[in-house]
Amino acid sequence: MKKREGFSSRIGFILISAGCAIGLGNVWRFPFVTGMYGGASFVLAYLIFLLLLGLPIMVAELAVGRASQRSSARSFDVLEPQGTHWHWFKYFSFAGNLILMMFYTTISGWMLYYLYKMAIGGFVGLDTKGIEAVFGNLLQDPVTMGVNMVIIVLMCFGICYLGLEKGVERITKNMMVMLLLLMLVLAVNSVMLPNSSAGLKYYLYPDFNKILEHGIQEFIFAAMGQAFFTLSIGMGGIAIFGSYIGKEKRLTGEAMWIIALDTFVAIISGLIIFPACFSFGITPGGGPGLLFITLPNVFNAMSGGRLWGTLFFLFMLFAAMSTVIAVFEIIICWLCDLKGWERRQVIRWLIPTIIILSLPCTLGFNLWSDLQPMGKGSCVLDLEDFLVSNNVLPLGSLVYLAFCTKRYGWGWNNFIREADTGSGIPFPKALRFYVTYILPLIVLVIFANGYWALFSK
Repeated sequence: MKKREGFSSRIGFILISAGCAIGLGNVWRFPFVTGMYGGASFVLAYLIFLLLLGLPIMVAELAVGRASQRSSARSFDVLEPQGTHWHWFKYFSFAGNLILMMFYTTISGWMLYYLYKMAIGGFVGLDTKGIEAVFGNLLQDPVTMGVNMVIIVLMCFGICYLGLEKGVERITKNMMVMLLLLMLVLAVNSVMLPNSSAGLKYYLYPDFNKILEHGIQEFIFAAMGQAFFTLSIGMGGIAIFGSYIGKEKRLTGEAMWIIALDTFVAIISGLIIFPACFSFGITPGGGPGLLFITLPNVFNAMSGGRLWGTLFFLFMLFAAMSTVIAVFEIIICWLCDLKGWERRQVIRWLIPTIIILSLPCTLGFNLWSDLQPMGKGSCVLDLEDFLVSNNVLPLGSLVYLAFCTKRYGWGWNNFIREADTGSGIPFPKALRFYVTYILPLIVLVIFANGYWALFSK
């Protein structure tokens, strides 16, 4: 069998694995949801659920990847007990990653377009309505959105084409380091703005009235959902990176590093956005407008705003591309493992395939706007996001948990043996009941709550 390509360094593995989790959900959704549900109180709940939900599921997925030395295309084939059918999950995993890229490439294209507009001064002199019109006009222009989507696909596959170490690791590692440094610079700049203290108070001071305003149940599910979905667990993405980890590493430690970087990006994003919004009198609960409509207004009012705005959207593009590159790598490895095809042959076939599959999302805002699959006012993107966020991720996580803890799967003992190659045990036996029974129940409740929220509208 051909020797499996690996990473040249541990830091490369951690940064690229974190890049799979770090994305637009960290830099837009986290600050927005945090502001809605009480600032620091939400952050605390989010961190607790990150450890209770994210850590054990991520370790389980990493363990399956390392033990099998395969992507999700073959991992269960290698490890499953004879006569079982865990290997059917491969198609579910592949479909989830494809659907994710069907809309994520379009959104990443928006980042590229806004970087271009900000860099050339396209927002200078525009008032609030003028800036709002820029975003509206973009959505109504299938050619511009399509071109930017194609550029994203070509750039990210081009990086993958260079290979795992020379392309994906070298470029993504540098890109992630630049992203982290850039975020720190922007956060310091925002904190030093006039009246930034009001934004910091809003972000970091617990407001329990906000929790009561929305209800305890809604607050809890919002914190669970953010912790669960920010890590991209359940689709086999983390498993493929687990297959590159050496036996000398403890998976719990690697998982904690990935989670720590993902959380760092989310927390720093809040430090960028909230002080700036309050400094310029912008409402922080603006949803999508917080990023594409509100923040250009903020940068217009800032000294050197064009430069800071360009840097901000460059950082947004890095965050988006880190996820696209990581998921492209997952899809490539899946096909290489399943079909035995050569890596570059797979990439040449995937480029037109991903572009075609991404078109419905791009056209769903304009030419296909009459198609409203999730009800009035919805679009193709809403359906694709619902399929991934509310179905593939929670159900896929259940598969990994069941496989690693049930006797008719891989089994608890194998899971512990694979996850812990150093001293100590990643999950004490006292927590076996929690990981085997309570955690899957929590995931099922999150899954059911997503459907309840959809059909109760």
